[in-house]
Amino acid sequence: MTAEAAPTAVVADPGGARAAAGRSLEPAGARRRRRAPDGALVLRSPRLGASVRVPVRPLVVTVAVAATALLVFAWSLSVGDFPVAFGDVLASLVGRGSADSDFIVRTLRLPRGLAALTVGAALGISGAIFQRIARNPLASPDIVGVTAGATACAVLTIVVLDGTPSQVTWGALAGSTVTSVAIYLLSYRRGVTGYRLVLVGIGATAMLTSVTSFLMTRAEVYDAQRAMVWLTGSLNGRGWEQVRPLGWGLGVLVPIALVLGRDLRLLDLGDDAARGLGARVEGVRSGLLLIGVALAALAVSCAGPIVFVALVSPQIARRLVGGTGAALLSSAAAGAALLVASDLVARRLFAPTELPAGIVTALLGAPFLLWLLARADRVGSAG
Repeated sequence: MTAEAAPTAVVADPGGARAAAGRSLEPAGARRRRRAPDGALVLRSPRLGASVRVPVRPLVVTVAVAATALLVFAWSLSVGDFPVAFGDVLASLVGRGSADSDFIVRTLRLPRGLAALTVGAALGISGAIFQRIARNPLASPDIVGVTAGATACAVLTIVVLDGTPSQVTWGALAGSTVTSVAIYLLSYRRGVTGYRLVLVGIGATAMLTSVTSFLMTRAEVYDAQRAMVWLTGSLNGRGWEQVRPLGWGLGVLVPIALVLGRDLRLLDLGDDAARGLGARVEGVRSGLLLIGVALAALAVSCAGPIVFVALVSPQIARRLVGGTGAALLSSAAAGAALLVASDLVARRLFAPTELPAGIVTALLGAPFLLWLLARADRVGSAG
């Protein structure tokens, strides 16, 4: 009777038996995919004893915005005073174009387009870092004085020292670093408050702008002209000597920012709570601040003080992502798309006369800043 009951039990519950058999035959190291409560995809590997959380919406947004930036970049290579067919552009990029198309695409337009992408990405990440550290949407390198420090030292290098482009880069990096450290120390009162950082930065920006204006009045005509071209925030005439240092800087600094950025959500809880959860508050904050300063300095040294990209890009990315994460990669993609599109508009709006890209970004960013101020006033009045 026992021998006859066993197959009867198997027939009575075939689905359960097959499920049990499937569990027993599943490889020990098989990857398992599950959905987190917030919609993120969680990949687990029992063999490695590790799991990876993949936020789906930020990933989709980053890929879509980056693809948009690349499409505008490809379009910018083909349009201009001397139009080049898209097929000829591709042929020049792979080294099979004619001499004329190679000169127009690879010598004139490709470095400029890559500079727009890398400068926009650097400013986007830098702005996202400053806004998250200060917990204030108005905190960006061009608002809190970092860009002004880089500008003052770069103009000093041009006017007084008659520096080379590489020396201007190092001067901008030194100026932004010293300025950011001073602003951080002046803003620190048992922690950094967002509005205190913004107010101190506005004061530092006013002072450093006065220094830049004084240097311009004391400069020779040639040096003043050279400095003024740099101060307009233009990508015109940018070559490989400006693109390569920024590319290497992004390759080194962005991975470090992504690693340190994992603790940004803990810092939003406050210093005491973050320490209680195991975060090294001052180490993470100082490291991210240095990375944000370095990225802003490299961007300013390459293209000059292009305003509002660092302010607007993180706000666009945060609204597209729709979460409370750092959105560093999304901010980089938004900054790249914004600047490459602004540069294309600046080139073709009054063709053949070209405008500096900084003028277009200012026209786009100033209304957005006013909207942020009005919104902050309404939120403040509401308590």
